[in-house]
Amino acid sequence: MKSLSDLLSAIMVEEIIGSENKEITSLECDSRKIKLGSMFVAVRGYNVDGHKFIPLVTLAGASAIVCEELPERLESNVTYIKVADSAVALGYLASQWWGNPSRKLRLVGVTGTNGKTTTATLIYEMARMSGYKCGLLSTVCNYIDSEAVPATQTTPDPLTLNELLHRMVVAGCSYAAMEVSSHAAHQHRIAGLTFAGGVFSNLTRDHMDYHKTVEAYRDAKKMFFDILPSSAFALVNADDRNGSFMIQNTAAKKYTYSLRKDADFTGRIIESRLDGTLMQFNGNEVEVLFTGRFNAYNLTAVYGASILLGWDPEKVLVDMSRLVPVAGRFQTIHSPEGITAIVDYAHTPDALVNVLDTIAEILAKKGKIITVVGAGGNRDAGKRPIMAKESALRSDRLVLTSDNPRNEDPAEIIREMESGLDTPELRSRTISITDRREAIRTAIMLASPGDVVLIAGKGHETYQEICGVKHHFDDREIVREVFEKQN
Repeated sequence: MKSLSDLLSAIMVEEIIGSENKEITSLECDSRKIKLGSMFVAVRGYNVDGHKFIPLVTLAGASAIVCEELPERLESNVTYIKVADSAVALGYLASQWWGNPSRKLRLVGVTGTNGKTTTATLIYEMARMSGYKCGLLSTVCNYIDSEAVPATQTTPDPLTLNELLHRMVVAGCSYAAMEVSSHAAHQHRIAGLTFAGGVFSNLTRDHMDYHKTVEAYRDAKKMFFDILPSSAFALVNADDRNGSFMIQNTAAKKYTYSLRKDADFTGRIIESRLDGTLMQFNGNEVEVLFTGRFNAYNLTAVYGASILLGWDPEKVLVDMSRLVPVAGRFQTIHSPEGITAIVDYAHTPDALVNVLDTIAEILAKKGKIITVVGAGGNRDAGKRPIMAKESALRSDRLVLTSDNPRNEDPAEIIREMESGLDTPELRSRTISITDRREAIRTAIMLASPGDVVLIAGKGHETYQEICGVKHHFDDREIVREVFEKQN
């Protein structure tokens, strides 16, 4: 329980109607969770406006209600707190409820279109290799030091987020790394958090179903850097034209990383292979177990963040060589016959280009590239034809298939992808197979020793969502099954 007056000390209040002398039993933004003595925060969501549920939560026993617009009927036993933005207030209230855990951690946020999961996860791994307890909030899985906690979304809601951060503090963590999605920044899920640093990876087209324009998507990412305090660092990719934009209004100390130009932290690729890369970080050579220019960017960001967090520079270099790829991110599986399958989460045009260009550079025309790719349902439909075209341009054979169709017709999604194949040559090298298992099997059957089969889009996911229902499906399992049957 928390006193109402203590909770209200954390937010900017426009008007209070009712007593502040109350004990609050729980803080909720979901009307279904209200119990006697709860505080309900009415948030205007993307699909649902919490203000509609104010009459219901009063009947359910809510003792205090935070809202942007007072209801016409006021109950005498309920305290109404009017604020300018309920979503922002929820973030600060959630932090206050859980004892402001982010202030007790050195919390680093990572944002950008691609590379968030890898960069945040590797910062977490670097902290643990340096002897610190650390937490992680990511798309793949959340961790409270070594305890795995299943992840349901890239950045959780403020209540879940602060509870997880609180559990990290209780577990003795001194550091935490987290992905910061554009949705989370725009919806103020990170309001009230205190960050020690922020990292920007890159920005390309994504989430147009939500943000509508690239400019709005970019501005949502920038909101994260706008809230960083002067005590924090802001580390941005100098090779992305949006890097300087992200930090133009930040109060944080500004740093850059680059593979192409002089920067505070520079990475250089010396030699690249399918199983690793020889790199330089600020002139120091390190053999890493990662492949591709996109991973070189991620690793340079991790190197920079590690130094800015004050970890021993020599140990940082040693630990960089010990890092292993994140599950489902350029994950290689080799068959006894010499075929290499790569499972990768690439689900945007830019990510596909990065992965396919990396494979082509390493193969140097000594093997074919066969790509399996689909597009998610109920998401940005505009990128579907672009993904198909970019994949076809960079592959010897392309298999279009289903991803997570969700509530859309998989065949219709594939047809929209096919519309991007605007020449006879691109169409001739493409086949469409709706069943993803059969698509993967067919792609491997088309391969010969020395070829690479890229299976893109789902990466670490262990399910396929069809008509709103999740069915077990793991690309890596399918690949291994096909390889075993070939042997």
